[in-house]
Amino acid sequence: MSVWLPSAPCTPRGCANHHGPAAGSLRAAARLLAGIATVLTGLLLGPVVALLAVVLGTRFRHLATRCWARAVVRAFGVRVRIVGGGRTPGTGGSLVVANHISWLDIPLIAAALPGRMLAKSEVRRWPVLGPLAARGGTFFLERDRLRTLPGTVRDMASAMNGGARVIAFPEGSTWCGRAQGRFRHAVFQAALDAGADVQPVRISYLPTGAAAFVGEDSLAASLRRVVAAGGLTAEIRLLPAIPAGSCPDRRSLARAAQLAVASDSANLPSVSVHQFVSSSSAAASSVRTPS
Repeated sequence: MSVWLPSAPCTPRGCANHHGPAAGSLRAAARLLAGIATVLTGLLLGPVVALLAVVLGTRFRHLATRCWARAVVRAFGVRVRIVGGGRTPGTGGSLVVANHISWLDIPLIAAALPGRMLAKSEVRRWPVLGPLAARGGTFFLERDRLRTLPGTVRDMASAMNGGARVIAFPEGSTWCGRAQGRFRHAVFQAALDAGADVQPVRISYLPTGAAAFVGEDSLAASLRRVVAAGGLTAEIRLLPAIPAGSCPDRRSLARAAQLAVASDSANLPSVSVHQFVSSSSAAASSVRTPS
């Protein structure tokens, strides 16, 4: 794995601790089973929804996706709160960008703003979730082969030109929510090329910690924390859109989106791994999604 891949200082031991109320063992097991069953239901019904969407249109597909994604998050025991109205400046395709904390971010965004995700190519090989992502039109990026990046950017721009909503996590890695990484510029070039609005989205979880999927954390360990946490709430805040043409280049556009998403209530503890950010390799850091 390339040492140039984005990394974060977050670690499971330092950041992914839950200090709030806990669910009982039986409730946690029930949540886990319900969540897995809801994901599998989406996999099985996906082809049916796709066929109906041919007749009923994109609005029906988005409605079905929103309902299913919200059901997934709730099945795992997480309350959902959607704040704000999102974009209205223009019509057509758009780029949705958000901070990245957890695997829960994906269904959480889909519950509010369904669209085509950008994900690392490894996701395609994940059991259950890989086929589901492929059916949803996910753009897969080979992170270790940078020469494929221009082609991915062109595909994203083409989709937005066709009216699609494209969703990306420009930090390129997960952070625990107490701090935020720098937004990488590449995905914003697609919005510039397509003349598309950028919709910034801020994701947060309360209590902070249980939902974090960081560093060398395994999906199984993260699932156990989520279903065992009591009172876990996910909030997705739809911020004012950045209209197409308001920024001259991808660097300034990335900066504007990052400033919009950045939270002024990081709630950092007095001693935090975020005070000791280093240039450690991606192999020992959080590396979840492409830049």
